[in-house]
Amino acid sequence: MTVKMVSFNLRGVMNEGNATRRESPDGHVRFVDVQKSYDGETLVVKNLNLDIARGEFLTMLGPSGSGKTTCLMMLAGFETATHGDILLDGKPINNVPPHKRGIGMVFQNYALFPHMTVAENLAFPLQVRKLGKADVEAKVKRALEMVELPQMGARRPAQLSGGQQQRVAVARALVFEPDLVLMDEPLGALDKQLREQMQYEIKHIHENLGVTVVYVTHDQAEALTMSDRIAVFNDGIIQQLSTPDVLYEKPENSFVAQFIGENNRLNGKVTAVSDGDCRVVLEDGREVNALSVNVGGAGSQTTLSIRPERIEIDPASTLPNMLDGKIAELIYLGDHVRTRLEVAGHDDFVVKLPNTQSRRPLHDGQPVKVGWRTEDCRALDPFGG
Repeated sequence: MTVKMVSFNLRGVMNEGNATRRESPDGHVRFVDVQKSYDGETLVVKNLNLDIARGEFLTMLGPSGSGKTTCLMMLAGFETATHGDILLDGKPINNVPPHKRGIGMVFQNYALFPHMTVAENLAFPLQVRKLGKADVEAKVKRALEMVELPQMGARRPAQLSGGQQQRVAVARALVFEPDLVLMDEPLGALDKQLREQMQYEIKHIHENLGVTVVYVTHDQAEALTMSDRIAVFNDGIIQQLSTPDVLYEKPENSFVAQFIGENNRLNGKVTAVSDGDCRVVLEDGREVNALSVNVGGAGSQTTLSIRPERIEIDPASTLPNMLDGKIAELIYLGDHVRTRLEVAGHDDFVVKLPNTQSRRPLHDGQPVKVGWRTEDCRALDPFGG
């Protein structure tokens, strides 16, 4: 299924492609010095300061227990901040009950009423807001068209597939025309293929309507696919807030480098720092050059981060960093071959080789050279330190 890029929004106004542009960052949503503790001792959210622009798709990403879902629940009104303020359009909403915040919500388990039809599920938030029958029917009809389920209004949720139920849940969150929609792991119950399809559908709906979306997931590929910006959480703190490409290409610390995408880590000690670069001696005594991103001076410990697709095996020309390696495993994945090597005392060094006709054959146990450019190697804080 492909969501049409020319559509009518819920107000009946036509949008062409991404005609609804995001405004400049105006703090549509603001977290100001927000903290959250459940027991009065341990903070699960620590001094959060975050501005979310009107029309932005912002994803809160992180492992379980990192604080991302707690932040979403505080914004929705289902949890109360221990300290600090949450503002919507410049007005504090800490003491505003959830049903008066005017926020749409999509849950992982869909939370559809099983005894109601699809149309009745969509009509419910409109009836709560005292809309007339004609307006309710018109908005329900447009919402079903928006998620490409115009013939499903008379069915009950149990008669729909998982993907159809999720589209109904999205439509119900949008049917009363909120400016802000929160999504809590909305695709977690779907299989891989349907999950990937729904990622694009939700993103296209967001682009067409121009609503602000705050999305929570622990799936980094999902976050990279859908988001305008991503806030990476760990231990109740935003580790980095960036666009997907910057987050992947320029991680600011070793946690982000390891959490976002596949990553090779090499531990070592800085021996010299100059003009934004540094020299690092690895644990086996070999030396490499790297970008000095998040390290101290000479003598400090560091973890190097190198993406698998930035590494060459037996490069045609000499690169600034060249190490000996041995092929440990080759896995054919269609468009590329995932190659695991023994390098610098590690047996989990990974290189992704494009599957081209010019690629020379490799085999297990084969000795090779691996190389990469200095700008593709980031010297960060010690991993786990």
